[in-house]
Amino acid sequence: MQKFIDLLEAKLMPVANKISTQRHIKAIRDTFMTILPVLFFGGMIAVLNANPATEETTNGFLLAWSAFDAKFAVQLSWLNLVTMGFLALYVCIGITYYLCVGYKMNVFAPILTSIAGFMMLAGDAISLGYGDAQVQVTYFDGKGILVAIIVAVLTVELYRFLRNKNVGRIKLPDSVPGALTESFASLVPVLIVLLADTVLFFIFNAFGTTMAKWILAILSPALEATDNLWFAVLVGFLLNFGWFFGVHDTVFSGFLSPIEYGNLANNATAFAAGTALPNVFTVSFWAYFGIIGGLGNCLALGILCLLSKSKEFKTVGRLGIAPAFFGISEPITFGLPIMLNPILFIPSVVTSMVNCAVAFLLMSGGVIGRTYAMLSYNMPSIFGSFLSTGDFKAAVLIVVLILVDMAIYYPFFKAYERSIMKGEKAEEEK
Repeated sequence: MQKFIDLLEAKLMPVANKISTQRHIKAIRDTFMTILPVLFFGGMIAVLNANPATEETTNGFLLAWSAFDAKFAVQLSWLNLVTMGFLALYVCIGITYYLCVGYKMNVFAPILTSIAGFMMLAGDAISLGYGDAQVQVTYFDGKGILVAIIVAVLTVELYRFLRNKNVGRIKLPDSVPGALTESFASLVPVLIVLLADTVLFFIFNAFGTTMAKWILAILSPALEATDNLWFAVLVGFLLNFGWFFGVHDTVFSGFLSPIEYGNLANNATAFAAGTALPNVFTVSFWAYFGIIGGLGNCLALGILCLLSKSKEFKTVGRLGIAPAFFGISEPITFGLPIMLNPILFIPSVVTSMVNCAVAFLLMSGGVIGRTYAMLSYNMPSIFGSFLSTGDFKAAVLIVVLILVDMAIYYPFFKAYERSIMKGEKAEEEK
């Protein structure tokens, strides 16, 4: 086992570190982390707009809640649109910003150019005019994330290339203010990038579509393939497998985040429209059901530590149980440790695979509701599961899954506990 661990550490870690620091992957990862507050606000609006009152409801609070939703339906829909509904636009801005920062470029002109390009290629103008303009923004949410990534990356790379080659650079005297100098230096590169976007806009428009709609149509089979039981279980395996060897889950976020957040945004849009939620595997599915207490499902392990006869484990449990309740696994992960610990390797991986499988089957079967909101990664799963689905049964499922995780961990934990207690006993006898 040790040779296997050493081999993976020697071969896997350098590759993982290289991937995690790759400029474009890092920009995507940092973007999704940065926009979490916006998604949190959008999630709260979705929860506020999801009153559980029925025709038979007599509870005064629920009736008042229902009346509030009815009175401010338009306002709540607008707030949902400018948060969850504009997710792709925010992704486009974020990636552009972080790429420019990575290249140590001025960010303002590329951001404006990316916004304009994204709107050309994702928006579908129905009619324009003062007072009665109509623009289809269906692909401004999760469905437009792929085109947002493409526009942001290509905008920055083309703009950077043109600037480095001094294409169309207009030299001004040193006495001219810096802002004006930068504006003139950016003029031709911005025009060229926007011209390229315009050409693409006209090409897709001639075929009666948009770039966002076209890309989604091509990739829909592949994206739908990710929203299935086996993909959810695979993610549960890979992220915990990587974490065991010190590969943080953020390494995979450049690939997973567009899928997770895109699926969530699509669910939020469907929820706001009153239609069936199309996806199961979302960022909130993973955060609240797949990793209860953080990677490795450390809340269950923290409870076992509190019940342990080992002084060392009890200390780890006392220190780690509160952070684990809020989805922070590091105190337990490093305190036991789980990382590079062969005894705890199997249960740390299996628990997430089981959690994802059980939750996916119950959601896809309609037993519990699907997720349509993301509050925070640090929202305790027992609350986050209910608030993200509007289903009390989801919170009950979390309790059941914690007990299941404890059962999976128990034999491995006890074996590890015995070895630790032998050391503690030997130390006391000295």
